[in-house]
Amino acid sequence: MPNIAVFIEQRDGAFKKVAWQMISQARKLADANGGEVWGVLLGGDSAEAAAKAGAHGAHKVFAADGSFVTYDSERYGTALAAFCRAQKPDLVLVGATSMGRDLGPTAAAKLGCACISDAVGLAFAGGAWDVRRPVFAGKCFVDVVPKTAPAIVAIRPNAFVAQECGGAAAAVASFDAGQAGVTPKAVVREVVGSAGGRVELTEADIVVSGGRGIKGPENYAMIEELAGALNAAAGASRAVVDAGWVDYSHQVGQTGKTVGPNLYVACGISGAIQHLAGMSSSKCIVAINKDAAAPIFKVADFGIVGDLFEVVPELTKAVRAIRS
Repeated sequence: MPNIAVFIEQRDGAFKKVAWQMISQARKLADANGGEVWGVLLGGDSAEAAAKAGAHGAHKVFAADGSFVTYDSERYGTALAAFCRAQKPDLVLVGATSMGRDLGPTAAAKLGCACISDAVGLAFAGGAWDVRRPVFAGKCFVDVVPKTAPAIVAIRPNAFVAQECGGAAAAVASFDAGQAGVTPKAVVREVVGSAGGRVELTEADIVVSGGRGIKGPENYAMIEELAGALNAAAGASRAVVDAGWVDYSHQVGQTGKTVGPNLYVACGISGAIQHLAGMSSSKCIVAINKDAAAPIFKVADFGIVGDLFEVVPELTKAVRAIRS
């Protein structure tokens, strides 16, 4: 009867949807195998968190007050470890976000437990967890069985679907975050966001990316226009970023951001393995490229062989017409 704890990440008072995706998947596992789903909240509005967590399947939300306004590795890691020692969950899920990728290993080091990153699948059978994650730049998958309890697993955003189950607000309980005597060796003075109000790449349901085929920085606006029409995030290949045409925050790939949207539109991207590693888990891939032999077509669900300077504007017009 495994109990699963899910860290409810928030930024600037807004909850990250990956938390609800993880809670939804955790509830499916709990219903099938017994146990409960617990949300873990550090600071913020516990009533709102309990309502949303309960709607997605959480039985209870454990909340802690304290200095949790701005993310701090030492304080957050100590708090998550303190929760695990007190409540003893069998598994702890965090989002594989910039915060979760730091928090998971920090808490695991304090607990001396297993930490598995960038997971895209989760199952429980025969009394053991089975965690699936990509390896070799996404060309293969490996199933990992953690041998510690708890184990901390970082789940890739959009790996699971957030589904409301009609549940009532989760019960709220407080816990001691173990902050007494914690003195961080580094202090976060300011967090500067680069998204500028745009849809965040790693959490977007739709991503439109441009590659070397756009030929110059002035043409990236074409990618952004299609993204805007689709209410999508705008991405880019490494070649575009290295050329200085767009900021690094747009880069999708092995050395950039890993995305797994419902729809990924690749415009003028050849499909180098480095780029595929960052988007191959997308549910549906559409490729637009004038080279019919481009490697991107091997992973694409739909392909358009044509000049992106003709195809993308027409596609943007069609999307706007449909949505109007």
